[in-house]
Amino acid sequence: MKIEFIGATREVTGSKFLITIRAGKRVLLDCGMYQGKGLETDAMNRDLGFDPKTIDHVILTHAHIDHSGLIPYIYKLGFRGSVVCTPATRDLCSIMLADSAHIQELDAKWFNKKQSRKHLPCISPIYNVVHAERCMELFVTTAYDRRLYIDENISVKFTNTAHMLGSGAANIRIKEGGEVTNICYTGDIGRADNYLLSGWTKLPQCDYLITESTYGNRLHPPMAETGEELLRIVEDTCVRRWGKVIIPSFSVGRTQEIVYTLNRYYNAGRLPRIEVFVDSPLSVNATDIFRLHTDSLNDRVKETMLRDPDPFGFNSLHYITDVNESKALNSYKRPCIIISASGMAEAGRIKHHISNNIENPNNTILMVGYCTPTSLGARLQQPGLEEISIFGKPHRVNARIARIEGFSAHGDYREMIDYLTSSLDPKQIKGTFLVHGEPDALTEYREHLREAGFRRLTIPEVRQEVEL
Repeated sequence: MKIEFIGATREVTGSKFLITIRAGKRVLLDCGMYQGKGLETDAMNRDLGFDPKTIDHVILTHAHIDHSGLIPYIYKLGFRGSVVCTPATRDLCSIMLADSAHIQELDAKWFNKKQSRKHLPCISPIYNVVHAERCMELFVTTAYDRRLYIDENISVKFTNTAHMLGSGAANIRIKEGGEVTNICYTGDIGRADNYLLSGWTKLPQCDYLITESTYGNRLHPPMAETGEELLRIVEDTCVRRWGKVIIPSFSVGRTQEIVYTLNRYYNAGRLPRIEVFVDSPLSVNATDIFRLHTDSLNDRVKETMLRDPDPFGFNSLHYITDVNESKALNSYKRPCIIISASGMAEAGRIKHHISNNIENPNNTILMVGYCTPTSLGARLQQPGLEEISIFGKPHRVNARIARIEGFSAHGDYREMIDYLTSSLDPKQIKGTFLVHGEPDALTEYREHLREAGFRRLTIPEVRQEVEL
């Protein structure tokens, strides 16, 4: 068999890895969308590098759009195989893929309006809401730690990675020519001590390992320090400077972590008396799914729920879905916190909030997660930045730009190595492939893994094919 490294290869978005078995079956590991690459993004997403009609199965590690976002697109182009994942991943995809389609439709409408004025060609979305809804019929779910036989030669078992609700390493067993090969694709690896989710579980021993490297060159601060830093920024901005804290945040996972943290401070009487707005329809729906899957939450959250039935809600917290209510925040003059998607500030309502608040020196734009180097979120964090273009218009950067590292859903290099070595014997692994990381993170993580006893470490090239 062979594996082709199509996406998330020497970068962090667009996860797609294609396994082709000699008997002809083709299995795609994740089907992610490229994000945060400016004008290149659309063309890269349309150029799949394979014919969707030839794919028999997609094995999906989790619902984040950079891992799942092109499933409606391959459905549009003729894919009719199965999409295998955990139940929570399926539930989240049902709202996240439709939301992705809706954003594309709105963006295309806005872009085409400008194009028509200039008598230039219009564009169409990569897929629409109908494709996003219909592809859900292909989803097949299996619980953690249960082996699902996809066919007589291919089976998969998901083990919890604690990266997001429903995330699981795909432990794939393939029979070929009388031999059995075990491949582990970790997807994204979460934190050892997670804000919301129960911890990762052990992996079965594998012959080949494909693993992420997002924070392969970084260490996170302790979780307790992260919450206190958030509170300090809120107090400084909202109480001392009478300003607003604007937080670009991924709708699924990150937003719930921040809301849960604020909820704890509210219950303890430490949160300033300000209004908190979660301005994202997707966040509202995702939070409801978190409430449905309380079995996946950790003991701290479950203990909180004994005293507080809703850890994702408090009196001064407002979830906003209506677009007019979102626009009304532009004229809201009092100190507040606005949490909105997307986390890289590339699309959605958050761009409008940043545009409307970045020139006020009393405000803070608070980044709480990883941003690809070309995204608006990353550009905002450039040292000494004085001006930035948003929606094609220049803005003076007078607001404070702050960053908190500890809310990341990705484990740092020490956590990732602890996760791998807690269950795998590196000496038994025939090959380890490092993906989903920027070049510096990949090369440094390779050295950390080598020190931990891993050998035969490969950083694949884009579209590289490897015989296993």
